[in-house]
This record gives sequence, structure tokens and C-alpha cells, in this order.
Amino acid sequence: MTSPLVADPATRLQSPRPGTTGRAPVRAARPGTGRWLSRSAVNGALLLAAVYTLFPLVWLVTAATKDAGNLLGGDVFSFEGFSLGQNLSTLSSYQDGIYFRWYGNSLLYAGVGALGCSLVSVAAGYAFDKYRFPGKEKLFAVVLLGVLLPSTALSLPLYLLAVRTGTINTYWSVLIPALVNPFGVYLSRIFSAGYVPDEALEAARIDGAGELRAFWSIGLRMIMPGFVTVFLFQFTAIWNNFFLPLVMLSDRKLYPLSLGLYNWHSNANSDPTFYPMVVTGSLLAVTPLIIAFVSLQRHWKAGLTAGSVK
Repeated sequence: MTSPLVADPATRLQSPRPGTTGRAPVRAARPGTGRWLSRSAVNGALLLAAVYTLFPLVWLVTAATKDAGNLLGGDVFSFEGFSLGQNLSTLSSYQDGIYFRWYGNSLLYAGVGALGCSLVSVAAGYAFDKYRFPGKEKLFAVVLLGVLLPSTALSLPLYLLAVRTGTINTYWSVLIPALVNPFGVYLSRIFSAGYVPDEALEAARIDGAGELRAFWSIGLRMIMPGFVTVFLFQFTAIWNNFFLPLVMLSDRKLYPLSLGLYNWHSNANSDPTFYPMVVTGSLLAVTPLIIAFVSLQRHWKAGLTAGSVK
């Protein structure tokens, strides 16, 4: 039985309040509508970002199929006057195929440099995380200070060191500086703290494994996502590096792709026939980066999400 002092909930919803009209109350928007609008806004923003990112690549693909006349005066985003085969033939035959010599140099600099840098960074980050020694944190602060220094500011000191050691205008003048990356050391220490438990190393030591064996068999395998992440970052940085080879190298046969294409582009101002070679060479130059990111994507994603969930 309903108390006369307390109104029935159904009656209270249906009867108008004093001083108001008898119109039905306005219903609130459904929760699903706001969620759908927010999802559409996010997807739209991501789509615009993807179009903005892929636009230069699409332009590069279509422009590489044109000769100098169609490239400078035609519609770049059409495949009219398709001459990709001719551009590749000219690219491979110009100056006895020096472009592919530059291509091999870039693979050498980026591949060997990134691999060596990843090993050095992972070993240093592992040591900073797992060992105690005097001045550890002060030394690590110096490493963090190196992260703040731009690489271009170090080119002149590295040049003077290369002159003193006799490595100027050699492969070593570009490879040796690529082996050190302060950010890679910092990142490797974070990965070591999150991926390598101290208990696993203690168990290896109890079983008689030395420190080098424990690092190589246990620590390095557990920290492999961090190794791949540092490798990708350093591979991309070395592949796109321009200023250091410009300072260190004077022999055209030692040039990487970035420096070689820059010289061709400088000549294109006086000779437009260089434009198709520059564009086609730039298209081939991005291929190793795409292959590296696609093939190592699984390890790279695991590295980026490390520590996000505890």
C-alpha cells in the first residue's frame, strides 16, 4: 500500500510539476550517440594524418614513372608517359652505376652501424641497470647530457678526431661515430629494468654461468624487443644522415645515398635531365626503411608498449 505522503514514482514522472506546462520531459541523448561521434572524430583525424603522411610517397611513386618533360610540365599524379624502365636504366648506367655503389655504401653504414650501436647500447644499458659501481649515476647523467646535444654540433669535433687518427675520408670515419648513441643507452636501461628480472640472473650465477654468459644467453634474449627498437631508430638515423658524411667524405665512391642524391639535385638546376634520376633514386632509397619496419614490426610494437601495463 502506497503512503499518501510519498508519491508513486510512476505518477511523479507523469504528472507535471507546479508552475510548469504539461509537456513531456526532454529525453537525454543516448550514450551510444556520443561514443559514436567521438569514435568518428578520432577516425577522421587518423585518416587525415594517414593521407598527409602517405601523400609524399604517392607523389614519389607517380613522379618516378615520368621523364624530365612530363615531370616538370605534366600532371605528376597520373601515369601518362610511363617511363619507369627508362629511368631505372639511366640510373643504373650513369657513371658506371655509381648510384648502386652509393646504395651499397648506405647499406654498409646503416646495417653495420645500427647493429654495432644496438649491441653497445644494450650492453651499456644492461650494465647501468644490473651492476653497482662507483660513480654509476654520475656517469649515466653524462650519458643523458649527450642526448641533449644535437648530432650536427658534434660533427666538427669528430672531424678533428678523424684527422688525428688518420680515418678521414674512409668508411671508418662514418662507421665509428655511428656506434655510439646516448639515447639508445638510456632506452636500453629502461628495457633492461622492465624485461630482465634479477631472479633469472641469480639463478644463472648459481648454475655457474659467468657474467658474460648470463648477459649473452639470458639478458640479451629477454631484452630483444629493446634491441630491435634501438636498431630501427639507429638504422633510420644513419640511413638519412647527411651532415656527417658531408664533413668526413670527399671521395665520391664512398658517398651514401643521401649525399649522392644531393649532388645530383644540385646539378639538376643546370641540367633538368637529372630530375628523373633524383626522383627514381629517392624512390629506391626508401625501400630498405619500409622493409625494415615491416619485417621487424612485431618486435618493434612489443618494444613501444613495454611498461604500459603493470
